[in-house]
Amino acid sequence: MNRSRRLRLAAAAATIAALTSALATGSASASAAPSVSKGHRAVSDVRLAGVRGPDVTIPYGTPFGKLSVWRQDVRSAPLNGNSAAMVANVADQAAKYYGGVAAFNVNRYSTSFYAVPAGTARVDVRWDNCQKKTWTPSGLLGAGGQFTQVPIPAGAVPAAGTDGQLTVWSPDTDQLWELWQAKKVGGTWQACWGGRIDQVSSSPGYFTGGFGVSASGLSYGGGTIAIKDVQAGRIEHALALQLPSTANWNNFSWPAQRSDGNDTGKNAVPEGTRLRLDPSVDVDALRISPIAKMVARAAQTYGFIVTDKAGAVAVVAESPAATVAATGTNPWPALMQGKPDYQVMAGFPWDRLQALPRDYGKTAAR
Repeated sequence: MNRSRRLRLAAAAATIAALTSALATGSASASAAPSVSKGHRAVSDVRLAGVRGPDVTIPYGTPFGKLSVWRQDVRSAPLNGNSAAMVANVADQAAKYYGGVAAFNVNRYSTSFYAVPAGTARVDVRWDNCQKKTWTPSGLLGAGGQFTQVPIPAGAVPAAGTDGQLTVWSPDTDQLWELWQAKKVGGTWQACWGGRIDQVSSSPGYFTGGFGVSASGLSYGGGTIAIKDVQAGRIEHALALQLPSTANWNNFSWPAQRSDGNDTGKNAVPEGTRLRLDPSVDVDALRISPIAKMVARAAQTYGFIVTDKAGAVAVVAESPAATVAATGTNPWPALMQGKPDYQVMAGFPWDRLQALPRDYGKTAAR
């Protein structure tokens, strides 16, 4: 699926101010500012005061269970025979954009998240055919359709940016919806694309049938850095990685279900590729931000999964839009310790990644 190119914010402070002004409906503030010390358990809690009804943040560790691709430990995985060349490709892409600093997509081109309680009213989402398809995709609408009876809470707010992504998780029914270009028009929710995953707790963590928000079909929320992850000081799941250039659309690696790439080079990186930070890297010795160290540790244990194309090498963090709308407070500036989002990943050692074999983990999939 062709997706909007995700661009880094030029001025994070201005964006945060605009978002807060546009979305704030409450006046609650964080109970305490987080502090970070050496190590990975030192970020203090920022409580989302005043939240009522749905939880407006991604659960710690993602909604997916331990059998999903997002929770697999890859520390002992073998390497791809072309690992060195593939990693050089990724490092070169990182170096070409924005002074060599990867994007930390938090204020735009991320996703809002709502964990809804049982009994949340359900609505049918209207299909906004923004891609000008000449047919109605089978399974999207009508009884049992992907856009049918979605429990979107009152006052829900999609992420900022042209992608307007919205994730809704119903623990009670074990279902998850991801919507792209979601918006409410004339009192009716609509979206250009998206999908539903049933039995989330035992799901491998991707959409089938051509549905889902990411170009690869992998769950967008599965690899997103959650507010709760950073509050805990530890990320216990694999991370979605977006690249400006990925292998041609017909060349993808499980767990990807499809691709929007166009690079036919022999060292192109297919969507779905799992990349691990070399376990021998001393993360404590790296001169990078506390959040980047959390990313590094997660990348050593769970790795990155290439999910999409983007305007720069990018990792994705949970949008603050839902939290701002519910509480009037954006927790990210404090969690980033005043660092602008476009500097959070400065100094990350992309050249120390290792590529895992094609379709790694597929034989063990349920």
